[in-house]
Amino acid sequence: MNVINVISLISLLVFSSLSNFVFSKDALYEPVSKHGKLSVDGINLVDEQGEIIQLKGMSLAWSIWFPQFYNQPTVDGVKNGCHSNIVRAPLAVDTNDGGYLTDPEGQMQLIENVIEAAIKDDIYVIVDWHEEQAQSHLAESMDFFDKISKKYGSYPNIIYETFNEPTEQSWSEILKPYHEAVIKTIRANDPDNIIILGTPTWSQSVDQAAADPITDQRNIMYSLHFYAGTHKQWLRDTAQGALDKGLPIFITEYGTVNADASAPVDLDESKLWWEWLDKNNLSYVNYDITDKDEGASALIPGTTAEHVCEPDTLTESGRLAVEQNKK
Repeated sequence: MNVINVISLISLLVFSSLSNFVFSKDALYEPVSKHGKLSVDGINLVDEQGEIIQLKGMSLAWSIWFPQFYNQPTVDGVKNGCHSNIVRAPLAVDTNDGGYLTDPEGQMQLIENVIEAAIKDDIYVIVDWHEEQAQSHLAESMDFFDKISKKYGSYPNIIYETFNEPTEQSWSEILKPYHEAVIKTIRANDPDNIIILGTPTWSQSVDQAAADPITDQRNIMYSLHFYAGTHKQWLRDTAQGALDKGLPIFITEYGTVNADASAPVDLDESKLWWEWLDKNNLSYVNYDITDKDEGASALIPGTTAEHVCEPDTLTESGRLAVEQNKK
């Protein structure tokens, strides 16, 4: 065998070996200006060139409780310090402390602050109707998404999340009709941007959506939420089954700790989740950018917006999420 053939054989073996691995990229260097308007191709999120894209970033917490992070300095920190190409803005809808139903103008302003900061920072932004009983407020949800899609639907940055975490509602009888109504409202103003649909059981029962998906719409995905300390192989199996049936999934919220946001960090399960997510090219957003003294918080108590995601302000969970965003 001559030298050229030997080199060719080695190259073939190396390429074959590498093709078994999924290469993730540092999300900081994968902005909107590089990838443009997103769409859904089969189960994959793809960019304007039709290439599979993986979004990785951070979620803010309830707008009513942590308004101090709904601003430009926070989004700057999420992008640059937390190496993100996406930020999630959860609109608190109906809480004992107020919310969108009580103060629509004030809460809308917070959401718009984040959207405009994300556009300025060249990253994607999820606008999240953060509620567990959204079917009770369909008219208000439709009105909100009508306003958002009219104002920002022309920007490729925008992703809509129509229902954060349904609980025990029937997918086919309650959730699917709710989503269809909100989708129709958004599509009247924005025909293309991604819409993510909440699934039953706190956005875990993606199998129910896979059994009865919405089939007459394009560029829609379905949310999966997990917390590594609580949700283990059984939920990965459920999600894999949904993917195998052709359901496009987006992880709009995940944690490295328990489902009640309490410590400790479950590093082993977090690694298993990240491995599975990257293998399937799924996008994921870590919960949450707060300085609350609890396991899920990415920031240590007392952190201000101007210091979001600086190395010495990150908790154990925050450090792990940031390292994952870089991979």
